[in-house]
Amino acid sequence: MLNSINDIAAGVTLPNYDLQAHGTGIVHLGLGAFHRAHQAVYTDDALAKDGGDWRIIGVSLRSTNIADAMNAQNGLYSLAVKGNGPTATRIIGSIKEVIAASRDRDALLVALADETTRILSLTVTEKAYGIDRTGKIMPDDPAIAPDLKNPRAPSGTVGIIVEGLRLRKQKGIKPFTVLCCDNLPENGQLIRNGTIDFATQIDRELGQWIADNVAFPSTMVDRITPASTNTTLSEAKEALGKEDMAAIETEPFTQWVIEDNFPTGRPAWETGGAIFVDDVAPYEDMKLRMLNGSHSLIAYVGFMAGCKYVRDTMAYAPLAKIVARHMKTAAATLAPVDEIDLVAYEAELLERFANPSIAHETYQIAMDGTQKLPQRLINPALHAIANNQDIRSFAFAIAAWMRYCLGKNDDGETYELRDPREAEIKQALEGLPREATKIADALEALPDLLPSELTQNETWHNTIREILAQMLEQGMRKTIESEAR
Repeated sequence: MLNSINDIAAGVTLPNYDLQAHGTGIVHLGLGAFHRAHQAVYTDDALAKDGGDWRIIGVSLRSTNIADAMNAQNGLYSLAVKGNGPTATRIIGSIKEVIAASRDRDALLVALADETTRILSLTVTEKAYGIDRTGKIMPDDPAIAPDLKNPRAPSGTVGIIVEGLRLRKQKGIKPFTVLCCDNLPENGQLIRNGTIDFATQIDRELGQWIADNVAFPSTMVDRITPASTNTTLSEAKEALGKEDMAAIETEPFTQWVIEDNFPTGRPAWETGGAIFVDDVAPYEDMKLRMLNGSHSLIAYVGFMAGCKYVRDTMAYAPLAKIVARHMKTAAATLAPVDEIDLVAYEAELLERFANPSIAHETYQIAMDGTQKLPQRLINPALHAIANNQDIRSFAFAIAAWMRYCLGKNDDGETYELRDPREAEIKQALEGLPREATKIADALEALPDLLPSELTQNETWHNTIREILAQMLEQGMRKTIESEAR
């Protein structure tokens, strides 16, 4: 078992610092594969090059499996970086321990109230916040409702943030910085608004204290990281010479753009390549529209076309052509981004998507669609309409999502939508004939999803129904081949 860095097979890169000489300074909520391939790696690099008490206490909010696996390994795990050449494997030592919040909430709250904790970072996915697009909490959302009733024993993300800050205020110590690393537009401001709104509803004075004292820097993160599989674990065992139950794999590319606003300090993440800027928004828009928007198109179109992995969609020439066209359409909605050549960025994205060594499932990317569509596809579509730009590619992607919502592929096989609004979607479609207009009408009527500026636009309205009808009548493959001409 990988519980020390001794007796590791040759060729594996080991942490270049004394793990025990560095204390913790970060609590991270959402210890999935992405965090372990991204922020934890930047922190590992910072510890090696600049030192400091910045090791991470990871928190798994729901599952206990990753906590059990990583604690048995003293927080160690391997990262396999897979590109077109040989795989490079390294051991990451920046995570000291992992708390399973579902069974040990008290340990989490103790960590948040500890004066050594200076940053609370998060990768919990969009749906875990329970806030709307303006940052207002949604009181009936399952991520919010229980904590509003019992704020001293929180289980949701915003409730945990607020209770951690309340405990620090009570103890008279400085607040931690809240660092959201999820794919949300202006994520720092959005989470700030939601946190203050929640706090104000339970304690107006606490809400004001958070507004006056807590920093919420925005970020943009990028690294394609598929979920680990049994193959990941077996390849790790072969590379290390010992078993690693927390092994992950990722691509060579990595990017982290951060607003530099950390009143109580931060690791030297720039030593690992992080970019600190005054305004993250242009980088966020670039990534959300070009990368994430293309990923959503790939997910729905590719999954319905029988492409299991993103790399399979890029090997299917007609679909690869549609993806490239979408990136150009998305790029046309962007303001200039400092030091970024959008043409080169597009080429880099296409190469990354085609990486034959990364098994990123289209079905994985397709989950939580109602949470992802606004920032990835709807916002750029609205920009395109307002500026008389082409909207067909955005309509094509949304039509593919509508087709996916039927829960049955062209071969008649069923699947779960894995969306927080799945029950609502199924209810809206229940009993409807397989007819594009009725399906589109029903899905467009879902509250707080597709804005009227889109649904009442004649070109958008007609294009959605034309494309969806073709998908239903001819199947996804024939629709792709027709669209790519």
